[in-house]
Amino acid sequence: MLNRRDAIRGGLALTVAAAATGWAGAATASALTWTPTALTLDQAHLLEVVAELIIPATDTPGARAAGVPQFIDRALANYYDKAQVEQLVGGLTRMDADARAAHGSVFTALTSQQQVELLTTYEQEAITLRTQASSQKNHFFPVLEDMVTVGYFTSEPGATVALQYDPVPGAYHGCVPLAEIGRAWATR
Repeated sequence: MLNRRDAIRGGLALTVAAAATGWAGAATASALTWTPTALTLDQAHLLEVVAELIIPATDTPGARAAGVPQFIDRALANYYDKAQVEQLVGGLTRMDADARAAHGSVFTALTSQQQVELLTTYEQEAITLRTQASSQKNHFFPVLEDMVTVGYFTSEPGATVALQYDPVPGAYHGCVPLAEIGRAWATR
């Protein structure tokens, strides 16, 4: 049975595949228009690029336009405990270190294809760790994916442009004659 987390991961795989074919070429570092509080400027730049690779701009706004990096920075500064912050910041640090080791430059300076290859490596590592029953260690990448996804779909563009907005329970019509409604609903 497919659960929501697997569906999101499948969506990331589709995004990664599309980025590998040149679709997500916009995942480049740009000047920050916000001031990070929990992250350094370099980490904030890296987070913007990675978030845009995970949820790129298409006919809907991408993660950067939806303010996902700011959301994550705010969550790290105000809501996450020290271990969670260290896990994510350590992951961002590792991404730059891996980029330097593999390509001689920081992650944000790599080509889109090189960036996607590194992200694919992290996703595969996370899948391997998840399938090992004895492993108690959590990988940073699923945490980062979850934060990007939550940040995006709780943003105004994510909730109103990317998703179809259907207010529940809908319009309120008071004093409707019982004959128009029929029997009332019951729950158990």
